[in-house]
Amino acid sequence: MDTRNPSAPPRVQSPTAGHKPPNRQPRPGGLAHDNTRHTARFTVIGNHLAQHHELSLLAIGLGVHLQSLPKGARVDIKSLAARFPEGATRIAAALRELEAHGYLRRSRERVPGGRIVTRTVSCNQPAAARRHAAPEPAPEPAPEPAPEPGPAVVRPEEHARSEPREKRAPRKPLPAVPRPAHPAPVLLQEAAGLLADLRRHDPRLLLSACDTAHLAPGVAAWLERDAGSAAVRHALTAGLPPEGMRRPAALLAHRLADRLPPPPPFRAPAVPPPATHPLQTCDGCDRAFRAPAPGRCRDCRPDHLEAT
Repeated sequence: MDTRNPSAPPRVQSPTAGHKPPNRQPRPGGLAHDNTRHTARFTVIGNHLAQHHELSLLAIGLGVHLQSLPKGARVDIKSLAARFPEGATRIAAALRELEAHGYLRRSRERVPGGRIVTRTVSCNQPAAARRHAAPEPAPEPAPEPAPEPGPAVVRPEEHARSEPREKRAPRKPLPAVPRPAHPAPVLLQEAAGLLADLRRHDPRLLLSACDTAHLAPGVAAWLERDAGSAAVRHALTAGLPPEGMRRPAALLAHRLADRLPPPPPFRAPAVPPPATHPLQTCDGCDRAFRAPAPGRCRDCRPDHLEAT
C-alpha cells in the first residue's frame, strides 16, 4: 500500500503513418494540474479505483484512505466514524460498496479467548481480490487445517452483538424505596394507580408491571405522610432530564427515597362537643326542659319528690 517508488513516466510512442497527433491543448476553463514530485509519505492508487464508474464518491475516498493506512490501523466502523464526519451509517454503506467491487475483504474469526472478531483486508487490485476470494479447487479434496491467526493487516474489530448471551452483565437492581408503616391494600392500590398515570405526563415514564410493584410501596409511604397525589406526581416528574434517561424506574426510586417528606406532626384527637338534647315539655308541670326523650322534668320526677 505505501509504495516508495512513483510510477515511471509513460514511453513516448512514435507516430504512425497517416495518424495525426491529437490536440493536447486543454479546453478553456477545464482542469489543470500543478504537480510536485513526491519523495516521501505517498501512496500509489490505481485509476480503476480513483475513477471508478460504479462506486460512490464516499466509497472511492474511503478506499483511497484505507490503502494509505499502515498495517495494524483500526478500520472498524466506530473508529472511522470518529475520524470522519459522515457517520456510521454512510461509512458502513461505503464499506459494503468496496467489498462488493473487490477492494475489501472481511471475515469473522474466533480468537483463542472465545471472542468473535472481524478481520479486514484492503486490496489495491480488485481482480486479484476476486481470485483470492474464489480459489480453484485443489486436485486432492483433503481438508486443510485452519490457519493460525497471524499478524493482521488491520486490528480486529470487536462486535458486541456477537458475544455470547451468558457473558452479558446482569441488570442492576433498582434502588430501594421507603416502606409505609401500615401497608394497607387500599393505599398500595392508590400508589400503583398514580405510577401508572405518570406516562400521561411524560411518555418515557411508561413503567413495567415489575417496576410498578417495586415503586408502589415508596409512593404509599409518601401518601401515608399526608403528601397528596398532586405533590407526589410533581416530585416524580418535575425537572426530568431532556435526554439520556435510560432507566426511568431507577430515577423514580432515587427520588422517592431522596425526597421523602417527614412524618406529619402529632395531633391530639379532638374532644367531641357535648351532646345537646332537644327541648321536651314536662308531663307534670308543662315546663320546657332538655332531655333525649319526652317525660317529666327533674323537679317532677318521683325520685326527686321523695328526696324532698
